[in-house]
Amino acid sequence: MKVRHNVRAVLLDGGQLVFLRRGWPGGTSYYTTVGGGVEAEDVNLEAALRREVMEEIGATIGPASEFLTLTEPGDKVTVIQHFFRADVLDMDLSRRSGPELDDPDTGDFSPVRVALDASAVRALELHPPELADYLREHAENWGARGVARWSDLGW
Repeated sequence: MKVRHNVRAVLLDGGQLVFLRRGWPGGTSYYTTVGGGVEAEDVNLEAALRREVMEEIGATIGPASEFLTLTEPGDKVTVIQHFFRADVLDMDLSRRSGPELDDPDTGDFSPVRVALDASAVRALELHPPELADYLREHAENWGARGVARWSDLGW
């Protein structure tokens, strides 16, 4: 059985979460985290995460901490998704360079900011569902505490 590792970033930019809006003409949009597959040249998961964040949204991030791992068994490939949290240090969309940007079949691939608020997180069609559930559960306390840093989240 082949195993594929993916890295995903739940990003905080000030008081907002940063996600990607995905969708295709005539279809329903949904939201997901920035990230993708770990490549052979990536020295570790965090290096892969930093590369993916730069490629997809042109951002650099602060320290990253893994907080959730999901395993998706398949007939030929098992995918292990590693979810990290990190602060956005700076973002410039002109630095985006990922291969998906040149693929006409990619559809909408837009970074969006969402209020760090439980109702805003609940309103999203966020994928995967396990991540959505995790974030909805933890976002309840964020807005009430005026969170400015991940360390304030109690994780």
